[in-house]
Amino acid sequence: MYTSNYSFPVCSSSSSQRPSVPVKYDFISFIGTSLPFPSKPLPRKLEKILTGVHETIKKNTVELIDAFVDLAFDFVDQPLLPSQANFAPVEELEGAIHVADIEGIIPDDFPDGVYIRNGPNPLFGGYKSAISMFGKSSHTWIEGEGMLHALYFSKLSSGTRTISYKNRYVQSDTFKYETARRKPAFLPAIEGDSPAVFSALMLNLLRFGTVDKFLSNTNVFEHSGRFYAIAENHAPQEIDIKTLETIGKWDLHGAWDGPFTSHPKKVLLTGELVVFGVSAQRPYMKLGVLSADGRKMKHQVDLELKRCTLCHDIGVTESYNVIMDFPLTIDINRLMTGGSLIRYETEGYARIGVMPRYGDAKSIRWFEVEPCAALHMINCFEDGDEIVVMACRARGSIIPGPEFGSNKFEWFSRGFKHIRSVDASQKDLQDGAFFSRVYEWRLNIESGEVKGRYLTGTEFSMEFPVINEKFTGVKNKYGYTQVVDSAASSNSGMAKYGGLAKLYFEEKAFDLSLLDYQPEEFMKVERHKFQENTFCSGATFVPNSVGVEEDDGWIIAFVHNERTNISQVYVIDAKKFASEPIAKIMLPSRVPYGFHGAFLALCSQG
Repeated sequence: MYTSNYSFPVCSSSSSQRPSVPVKYDFISFIGTSLPFPSKPLPRKLEKILTGVHETIKKNTVELIDAFVDLAFDFVDQPLLPSQANFAPVEELEGAIHVADIEGIIPDDFPDGVYIRNGPNPLFGGYKSAISMFGKSSHTWIEGEGMLHALYFSKLSSGTRTISYKNRYVQSDTFKYETARRKPAFLPAIEGDSPAVFSALMLNLLRFGTVDKFLSNTNVFEHSGRFYAIAENHAPQEIDIKTLETIGKWDLHGAWDGPFTSHPKKVLLTGELVVFGVSAQRPYMKLGVLSADGRKMKHQVDLELKRCTLCHDIGVTESYNVIMDFPLTIDINRLMTGGSLIRYETEGYARIGVMPRYGDAKSIRWFEVEPCAALHMINCFEDGDEIVVMACRARGSIIPGPEFGSNKFEWFSRGFKHIRSVDASQKDLQDGAFFSRVYEWRLNIESGEVKGRYLTGTEFSMEFPVINEKFTGVKNKYGYTQVVDSAASSNSGMAKYGGLAKLYFEEKAFDLSLLDYQPEEFMKVERHKFQENTFCSGATFVPNSVGVEEDDGWIIAFVHNERTNISQVYVIDAKKFASEPIAKIMLPSRVPYGFHGAFLALCSQG
């Protein structure tokens, strides 16, 4: 999901254990250009003296700030309710564990590969709050170091199949520093009293060269045979997919500096990767197009936005990039005047941009749309003069949470409530604000006309959409989502997904829940419901390599039964979607709820 997306120039610490960051301000250069003779180089002896002074000042200053933080800030645990038990972190396993307990049969044509899911797994027992003279700042549910959970499928020459499971932290620079320290170091810097959040940002920046940790907890993706873990506050971390070891930060060979989206999109015809990053300072959003072989940034441009919109996803069609500029914003000035750092602005504007693949800011065609919250696109494609954009759309944003000081549990619980009415008079109510439905915008690039409509009714709320990735950017027939258990989510104040849904974009259905209001025709939705107290995360589509139809394949998901405290992986035939899973794979360890999953073919990393 999200985390703080900031990128400030800073002088890095001298300690070898501290996270490495680009040094954009050099003391010696500054002194040199401040001397009466800037055109002349400093004498070697003087430069050596100044360098030593500089390093001593840096070291002593950082140590002094460290001592102040240790004295002035108390880290306290955020307690979890019993209904939130599977959001708690787990320990890292020592190695891969063979899995033999399987109910059902894995089909012969199920491909070899790894089903992998990312998610937050906070260090030191769980999420923390930091209390000081400035007030309190707290971790949010989207934070926590990234932990990868991987299930490996391999068929031997004899025809027998082996399955193994392993988990491992993503070992970013900040992870290594904090684990070496053996106690919390970074102050929470997203949610809290404004003075506390601002002081956390500044103290983190002065001590570590970055305002927040490099979490890498949201998604996993592949490009040109290499594999990456990502959260959008930092560059991707390259992963050895076979061992889950972290190889190191991927800065695209020095061509990309700053935040990087959790959802880059591959262009089908060219194999290029479209990426973007958002920052709290200008440029607020930049977009890049990476070559298919991953060696060259072919295009990079500042989109010249007027605000930092916390955009989580991007769309591609065969010829265009699709950008969502919605009113979930990061604003340092708002924080400094007593407001929140991240805020969903209910009265803010919303627009969708359509940009030629190699265009610039001036080439973007902007379409004004009704303000809403939409974290994830389902797909985008060209249909004549129209660009079709499909997404999961809600009235309000689950990120970052309530205004600090509000009852957090009550705020989230009200937002997860099941809505039966889509009456416009309820627009500003918190009840059901997170209720997410599939929505379609049709943007006419010739006339500028915008047409929008819901494709699903209010039977249930849906999120975390996936499709057969062979249809990214072109018209598709099917999509798949996780279905929110509104009652369980409201009772726990955390999102829980009690089933899956298959979307039939070319088949119609009728939603009886809206008969008292404006009857509408919706698309067909097929539901796969889990047993009571059972919830999933990281669902993804696994295509059948010998299949001929778009839905030839399987949906695979990490599933946890809260009554038995057992975690499994379900394999569901996408063509027999409502039927029982064809296989349930028992896992040797509990898997906490997390974010996005992927199925990746195993290949060598050169």
